[in-house]
Amino acid sequence: MSKLDSAKAGGGKEGGKRSIQPLGDRVLLKPLSAEETATKSAAGIIIPDTVDKEKPMQGKIIAVGEGRYSDEGKLIPMRVKVGDRVVFSKYSPDEIKIEGEEYYILSESSVLAVIS
Repeated sequence: MSKLDSAKAGGGKEGGKRSIQPLGDRVLLKPLSAEETATKSAAGIIIPDTVDKEKPMQGKIIAVGEGRYSDEGKLIPMRVKVGDRVVFSKYSPDEIKIEGEEYYILSESSVLAVIS
């Protein structure tokens, strides 16, 4: 579980920084740039993401919620953690902007894989 202090999102002056803490089984992530996600061929040629529009997206987790509750009322903790680089479904995130920076909020179930 991540606290607000470790999940500072956005820029600006130190006193004016805003924080965001996802609720439940949601995660806050920063999408990776095209340069960070571009794949290379065996010959070293960079293949841009525009070649395949339906490709899942990648991002770095900035903050996580506490988890979800089962039908019995038991808290099921999050499997992902702050700092994880993940692949997520393209159409699942809600886009938000905080102080000019773009972030995504999505359910943990929309995270397809953790990249290690």
